Amino acid sequence: MKVIALIPAAGAGRRMASGCNKQYLLLAGRPILAHSVSLFENHPLIDWIFIISPREEIAFCRTEIVLKNRFAKVREIIPGGVERQDSVRNGLMGCGAAEDDLVLIHDGVRPLLPPHLIEPLLGRASEKGASVVGVPVKDTIKEVDANLRVTGTPDRDRYWQAQTPQVFRYGLIREAHDRAFREGFRGTDDASLVERMGMPVEMIRGSYRNIKITTPEDLTVARAFWEEDRG
Repeated sequence: MKVIALIPAAGAGRRMASGCNKQYLLLAGRPILAHSVSLFENHPLIDWIFIISPREEIAFCRTEIVLKNRFAKVREIIPGGVERQDSVRNGLMGCGAAEDDLVLIHDGVRPLLPPHLIEPLLGRASEKGASVVGVPVKDTIKEVDANLRVTGTPDRDRYWQAQTPQVFRYGLIREAHDRAFREGFRGTDDASLVERMGMPVEMIRGSYRNIKITTPEDLTVARAFWEEDRG
């Protein structure tokens, strides 16, 4: 059984308004994407890594991320799709996984994942078929209608904020993506595609520092976390 990391990094990063895609912005002198790939390059349980990049950026990604950082586990850079779900499906089709392999999917702009979470995620997915990392929501959640009128306040204790990595048996996540593609369904994350098939997904408590860097404010917070952790 292989453990394969798919790292979607095909987003345009329009909310960052930086002039370059968010995955190539610098955190502690290295591109954010390089930090994210390093998490799995340096983990002994990860066998292969596939980066999913916009087609027009593949050569840049290979030079500036893979070769410059000497990432030996990166097998290929796979062209992304129109949306993240399309990009992940491209990765699933191109990674050469077997039915019982484990596929770990991690956002390329989450460079602050605590590495100690990887092993329990893999273990739980190996037993149950699917596992995700997440954290309990901190704020009160409000339901609103189309006119932004509050219609309800659900019990906060029952709600978690999903993050990545999300880990699945290859056969399960491939079937979930293929079914969603055939039926024109768009999910908010990969786990939602498995859930709609009626299959269980296990939650593992993660870290509030495992942020997804999508805005200038996120990058400021990430830099503060980085300096604090290494101060």
